[in-house]
Amino acid sequence: MGRADNDEFDAAREMSARNRREPIISVRGVINRFGQQIVHDGVDLDVYPGEVLGIVGGSGSGKSVLLRTMLGLHRPNDGQVFVEGKDITKMPENELLAVKRRYGVTFQHGALFSSLSVAENVQLPIREYFDASPETLAKLTELRLRMVGLPLDAGPKLPSQLSGGMVKRAALARALALDPALLFLDEPTAGLDPISAAAFDDLVLYLQRGLHLTVVMITHDLDTIVKTCDRVAVLVDRKMVVDTLDGIMRNQHPWIQEYFHGPRARAAQTAGSTR
Repeated sequence: MGRADNDEFDAAREMSARNRREPIISVRGVINRFGQQIVHDGVDLDVYPGEVLGIVGGSGSGKSVLLRTMLGLHRPNDGQVFVEGKDITKMPENELLAVKRRYGVTFQHGALFSSLSVAENVQLPIREYFDASPETLAKLTELRLRMVGLPLDAGPKLPSQLSGGMVKRAALARALALDPALLFLDEPTAGLDPISAAAFDDLVLYLQRGLHLTVVMITHDLDTIVKTCDRVAVLVDRKMVVDTLDGIMRNQHPWIQEYFHGPRARAAQTAGSTR
């Protein structure tokens, strides 16, 4: 059996194993509308434990709305979202708080509180759920800052005193404050230069493997998709198409073809194949 045959066999075995696993997130028939505008019309999506899933789509396709729906921050007009087997779409707020404790989120541009120091931002989720002593908070903050590659002297600084890449890392430290099983990233490399973006991709992969995280990221960064994602979910025509990157690239939908076979996509895939 040649290498290509072995690769196909391994891919088939991995897919078979995934099919036997229970998804950690399951989206079923979700409909989101705003007035007369239908954003999602029966979206289905499964996220499996330990994978990195990238969500892409054109402007206005509803990527951020879907993310908020999966986080329990937006209730859909119809459909269900199961997180670890629990339907969060009809869950009362007091029960939803326990689910929210299981995930961490970074929003676009970091979304740090500008009037709080980096350390205070990282400590916010811990303070919300635990009555921790100042000494414990300081130790946990130091651990999270080291975890994301920030120097300890970043802790007392305000977000405005940090570079764009450092803000992203500080937001990631806050997202990891409660040791989540799930990590949601909204455009994690947006606004970063190519070197900083590549370093952030490496950091996400390092943390995902080391902490056994399941990662769901919205991104338009083709380099990030090629480098980090196990599967890709494409929002198109108000529905979802999900496959491996190779499978998505074979999809004949015009928008998918244009997105994944344009000059930028070919450059990203060439760079990815040399890593």
